[in-house]
Amino acid sequence: DYWVFGGIFRPVTLQIKPREHIQRLAVDAKADGSLKSKVYVSKIEKSKQLIVRLTSPDHDTLAFSSLVSNHKNVLDLNAAIGNAMTWSPEFPNLYSATFLLVDEHGGTIHQHTEQIGFRTVEVRPRDGIYVNGQKIKFKGVNRHTFHPDYARTSSKALSIQAVSLMKDMNMNAVRMAHYPPDRHFLDACDSIGLFVLDELAGWQKPPYDDQIGRKLLQEMIARDVNHPSIVMWDNGNEGGWNSSYDNEFENLDIQNRQVLHPWAEMGPTNTAHYIDFDYLSSDNYQPKLIHFPTEFLHGLYDGGLGAGLEDYWRVMWDDPLCAGGFLWVFADETVMRSDTRELDSDGNHAPDGILGPYSEKEGSFFAIKDIWSPVFFEERHITEKFNGEFKIQNRFHYTNLSQCKFSYQWVKLSAEGESVLSSGYLTTEMSPGEYGSLEVPLDQEWNQSQVLYIEATDPFSRQINRWSWAVQMPEPVALSDLDYRGGDRVIVQEAENQFELSASGVQVTLNKQNGRIIKIKNESVEIPLIQGPRLVSKDPACEKVTGYQEGDGYVVLAEYEQDQMQIKWTMHPNGLLDLDVLYKPSERADAAGITFDYPEEGVQKIRWMGSGPYRVWRNRIKGADLGIWEKEFNNTITGHSGFHYPEFKGYHANLYWAELTSDSGGFKVHSKSEDLFLRLFTPLEAPAPANTKIAHPKGDLSFLHGIPAIGTKFKSTSKLGPQSSPYEFRERRFDNGALNISLTFDFRGS
Repeated sequence: DYWVFGGIFRPVTLQIKPREHIQRLAVDAKADGSLKSKVYVSKIEKSKQLIVRLTSPDHDTLAFSSLVSNHKNVLDLNAAIGNAMTWSPEFPNLYSATFLLVDEHGGTIHQHTEQIGFRTVEVRPRDGIYVNGQKIKFKGVNRHTFHPDYARTSSKALSIQAVSLMKDMNMNAVRMAHYPPDRHFLDACDSIGLFVLDELAGWQKPPYDDQIGRKLLQEMIARDVNHPSIVMWDNGNEGGWNSSYDNEFENLDIQNRQVLHPWAEMGPTNTAHYIDFDYLSSDNYQPKLIHFPTEFLHGLYDGGLGAGLEDYWRVMWDDPLCAGGFLWVFADETVMRSDTRELDSDGNHAPDGILGPYSEKEGSFFAIKDIWSPVFFEERHITEKFNGEFKIQNRFHYTNLSQCKFSYQWVKLSAEGESVLSSGYLTTEMSPGEYGSLEVPLDQEWNQSQVLYIEATDPFSRQINRWSWAVQMPEPVALSDLDYRGGDRVIVQEAENQFELSASGVQVTLNKQNGRIIKIKNESVEIPLIQGPRLVSKDPACEKVTGYQEGDGYVVLAEYEQDQMQIKWTMHPNGLLDLDVLYKPSERADAAGITFDYPEEGVQKIRWMGSGPYRVWRNRIKGADLGIWEKEFNNTITGHSGFHYPEFKGYHANLYWAELTSDSGGFKVHSKSEDLFLRLFTPLEAPAPANTKIAHPKGDLSFLHGIPAIGTKFKSTSKLGPQSSPYEFRERRFDNGALNISLTFDFRGS
């Protein structure tokens, strides 16, 4: 994930200046309005005047001046302004500072302009990192300058795009691993708003020697010193630092920003990389240091990043000595080869990103956006006693929620689409860090909807997030959609090894030895859904299968040993087929539920009501919205090939109904059970998956109470926290000690 290219890949310019000129300047603008500057001048032969014109974001201009003595190379110019508009990622207020070198007649000899921000950064030992007096937490990501077609050559537009995508994920920080970025990237961080850790070039051991390292250090600080977004410096990376010039950062930087050794302890900080979930014990015996991993949850393919983050962030947010952290990494660093015109990831070295190589949004993008939302909703389920109130916390550092906009929609979902029953806007007053409530009006029809949406936007109209809550559970939705009327009767043909049930053009053949499907046909096609239901976590023996009339329908009941499983099929005269399964999963398992075989060849698309459109893992549930979704079949391997998102294959949460379209015969299924996952086939495995390798359940189409978690490149799921752990089952959920799956299949076709 660190490609090395030759050639010149950043602009090289020759600047022609007057003999007497401003070489560069260094500014320290504090939140209190004080301004210190060092102006480096050259070839001054006679006394001159130096004027600085400071233009605020509101376009007000102030001017200060000082005399420049001849033969003086550095001028200190200090000033102060009242009511400075401070810079932060939430309010990135920039001032334009123009320094003019003026001759004795008032003519401008030379001028130099910088964008600066008034802000104060403090690293308070044994306490935390403060910006403008506010204790902050980094919600950050590592980023390389990279594009599949342009390699390390970039542009202002690409920088703005990258910073905007980070802001869209509710990030407030970026680490420049492992070298200083293009100027325009820092400009975008200044103007759009991100904290930056700027880094002296280097990867790992050995570090630069003193001569080269000092030269690079001087050039980095001289170029980047005035960017308000830069709050700290990194001296190399993962052992690639040379401690002999640690102190020179202070001598070169007018702002005296904190220096870090990423992955180690340095001064009051501990930035240990790739910590286990139980990271409070991973303090390297330095329990009072401010800790924030400058790399954690190393992504690979679809693993890490959003997967595992909710557990980590819950602990990191609550720990007063934790200052957040930086995910690895922003985007897959995959190069388009000029010889083969194929994307090359160098095996598993490059596909580590939240985004694909061309900034395609993967599932973790939306999970991170949700988890790092600065508007935090305590978990609440909507019940018949719902009073419209949500407990929330303002997790902004500088923004009052009165400066944000909230809207809500009560929405009715049906197979035809969605309709808004009522909508409106919400207001709340809440200071940073404060807990409070957000109240949604309840009109007379609110409980006739299927979902409540709340959307929030920040003071600049950027979406913070959209949240969804189920109003009706799957069973009432299914019962309102399904019509069991019609049809004459169920015809039953019983043979030695099978039951054949026929009604309204649908014929279902069930195995008399285990109750599983042998064959399904309707009037036009055979539907290849077979060999189910069977359990994904174990395979108990069937004791008996019986058939009997129940009302106007016919039942086939399969009972398994020691009450491990019971399958009940009910065929109705109109051709609908109910399936009710009681089962006991393994006491400790990575997945639980039932599965069927179904060929993926010929599958065209899926349309469903549930959480989507992206697939989920057990440790990455966030980021999916309840709604009606549709996607065409694809065989994308996340980060490796295909690059069509959202991926088709995988696990999908909160199933209500799904309609599968296939050349070989599709069907529709309704769920009457809560909290079911729909599994669509088995995602193909990328090469060298490391700890992202998944032991998927058997079968092709599955209806599950439990699904696998996914690891990171370096960490197995056992190291990632509670949501990544196997499920525990103690036969206590229902009185009969079993889980229940209730489905209705419609094989009648269009």
